[in-house]
Amino acid sequence: EERLRQEAEEEAKRLEEEERREEARRLKKEKLRLKKEKQRLEGTYLSAKAKEEAKRLAAMREQLLRNAGVEVDTSSDRPKKVVYGKKKRRPQAEDSAPGEPEASETSETAGAENGQVGGAAAPEEPSMEEDSKSTGETEPMVEEEDWEDKDWDVELSSKDVDMDASGQEGEGGVESDAEASEEEEDSDEDESTYYSDSEEEREARIEEARERREARYRAALDARSLDNLRSPICCILGHVDTGKTKLLDKIRGTNVQDGEAGGITQQIGATFIPGEEIERRTHDVREVEDAGSINVPALLVIDTPGHESFTNLRSRGSGLCDIAILVVDIMHGLEQQTIESLNMLKMRKTPFVIALNKIDRLYGWEAIPDGHIRQSLAAQEPQVKKEYNDRLQKAMLALNEQGLNVAPYWENPDPRSYVNVVPTSAITGEGIPDMLHLLVHLTQTRMRERLMHVEYLQCTVLEVKKIEGIGTTIDVILINGTLREGDRIVVSGYDGPIVTQVRALLTPHPMREMRVKGSYLHHKEIRASQGVKIVANHLENALAGTQVMVLGPEDYLEDLKDEVQSEVEGVLSQVDKSGEGVCVQASTLGSLEALLEFLRSDDVKIPVSGISIGPVHKHDVMRASIMMEKAKEYAVILAFDVPVTKEAREFAQDVGVKIMTADIIYHLFDQFTAYMEQVKLEKKKEVEFDASFPCVMSIIPQYIFNKKDPIILGVEILAGTAKVGTPICVPNQDFLEIGRIASIEHNHQAVEKAYSGDSVCVKIQSTTALEASRAYGRHFDHTDELVSRISRHSINLLKDHFRDELTKDDWLLVLKLKSLFGIQ
Repeated sequence: EERLRQEAEEEAKRLEEEERREEARRLKKEKLRLKKEKQRLEGTYLSAKAKEEAKRLAAMREQLLRNAGVEVDTSSDRPKKVVYGKKKRRPQAEDSAPGEPEASETSETAGAENGQVGGAAAPEEPSMEEDSKSTGETEPMVEEEDWEDKDWDVELSSKDVDMDASGQEGEGGVESDAEASEEEEDSDEDESTYYSDSEEEREARIEEARERREARYRAALDARSLDNLRSPICCILGHVDTGKTKLLDKIRGTNVQDGEAGGITQQIGATFIPGEEIERRTHDVREVEDAGSINVPALLVIDTPGHESFTNLRSRGSGLCDIAILVVDIMHGLEQQTIESLNMLKMRKTPFVIALNKIDRLYGWEAIPDGHIRQSLAAQEPQVKKEYNDRLQKAMLALNEQGLNVAPYWENPDPRSYVNVVPTSAITGEGIPDMLHLLVHLTQTRMRERLMHVEYLQCTVLEVKKIEGIGTTIDVILINGTLREGDRIVVSGYDGPIVTQVRALLTPHPMREMRVKGSYLHHKEIRASQGVKIVANHLENALAGTQVMVLGPEDYLEDLKDEVQSEVEGVLSQVDKSGEGVCVQASTLGSLEALLEFLRSDDVKIPVSGISIGPVHKHDVMRASIMMEKAKEYAVILAFDVPVTKEAREFAQDVGVKIMTADIIYHLFDQFTAYMEQVKLEKKKEVEFDASFPCVMSIIPQYIFNKKDPIILGVEILAGTAKVGTPICVPNQDFLEIGRIASIEHNHQAVEKAYSGDSVCVKIQSTTALEASRAYGRHFDHTDELVSRISRHSINLLKDHFRDELTKDDWLLVLKLKSLFGIQ
């Protein structure tokens, strides 16, 4: 039943892939049609009839020249007119050798081939030279012709070729005249219709190469064997700080987690666990379970970050794996990223086991280092077992709420419908043998067909990294097939496909983490499954999350370029660059994507003007300094986990660019959030003089302290917010302007604002000589309301900078005042 389900899934995937390819072909044909249409409009496209007419005119011209006594030299040792940068397309000669290359070679190859066409038969043309000889024309007549009538390009090229091809005269030369004439006609035709023909031929070649590639893949699938299994790929997922890396550290016997900034994983990594090590670690469990031998060669574990910003890396890791480990903290239960990871696994239909980690933190737990879990549980006191059972039930209930049936793996009633739970401790190592045994057992019994090695390259880029002394490298997961040193690979890039040659294939030592700097093992050839660091040129713009393809002898480069670049749209949608904004730099592309995701979130919405991977140099600061003229607040470089050169730091201080650095991604977020708050405050201070808050005040007649400049009155706030600096007018007295609020006192305390319902004393200071002449009792009195003077400009400032300080009632008052002042 499982096999039938897998076959149905594979068939559905195949049909979906065929639909996608069919759609791609349709789009390409439509593009070709539009290109031809454009050429027709421009007058550069030649129809079949026009080509025939061109041939006829060329033949007529040649015959006229011959009849006029000009001998046209078309011997086999003279090539056609050289056309640089063009491709020659001509049907293969009938009697050419079986190993002769196809017609579509470059101009250099074309020149070499022209020396071999002397034996080609062309019965319709030889009469031309014989006709010219029969008229009695002799050789001197050619020498006496006017120099202006000669085609000097043809003459020079014929001399060059004569030097290289002497001795190839005779009978074959007559026959080759026709061949050369045809080539010359083809050349004229190609010069006019090169673009339309090359596009058609390119499409045909891509289609042929794709069919050959698909045939190779089908043949590789047919050649699979149950005796030849690859290593299962396992991904470890869960919330931040649940102990994912610590579990792997315990398996490896390393201390990667303590070396990470803040003890938090911020890059994706891979660990290769050999089969012998798994066999040694799981010996006791297999004896208890009465399990057979281990058939898989090894286990490849991908470690992903748990922090909320690294959704892209978790998604990339879960998309590669055959089976997954979902780590849940027994003390905290399900958390935000645990649920997110769970949904990813359900969406991708990836089998997984649940590691209920941190059991050593149960009060009174007696550890049995590296013991299997049933042995450890049996040795605990009753109160410890009770607490364990309580927390286990809570965790299982939370998982049930997410739509999962779960059970401890040794009590699992039906492994097909229940997810296995393994209690573990990353500190004492308890439960880890059970987890390894379960991973291997499930993969080699229920996923044998999926794990059969296919000799067809499937390789995905995990990360793009710069390494000192090596250069830019890509970390890849080799899922199927074989990689060799010297292979030509095609990788997706920001600016188009990257074609480069593998200089070195590096892997960490077994049981060591891929992302940690250290010594590497060099390989001439690597077989799947394995995490590999590829060293090659021009990888700076490579895109993580895309596939790597190897250019084989039967492959067409343009086909592979199209294939890898078809995936780029999804990745580039995350790595977006706009014209104005901050500059972002990170150590890896995955971290860069996480930063960009944060900056694009609804809470932040910060535009990005430039992105880069690697240390911050002076030229990066120069790029960021452009923002000083456009938007000063965006003259910032966010540098995550990368060093800043001394020259760059000094230059940044000189030009006013702010560089923020951090090793932990959310520390960088906090820094930038604080910076943006400061920028907002500075902007508010700049515009607060012009931003009039809406308010309506009534004068309390018994509290008139000063009638004329400054006017000091007791008022009650009827609506809105009275703020220091607000201009005040009297609408009933023809909008008489009396000055601005200089200060406010409430219960003998100076305040910046007074709200609706407050009774306060205000001091209104004049700003012009005319306002200074206004006086209470002469120009207005307590029967008049005092209203803040607003304008279209001040309303826009309130919207841009003070929106969070105004209530709904304040905005309703703004609408009333707009109609009062006649503002559009």
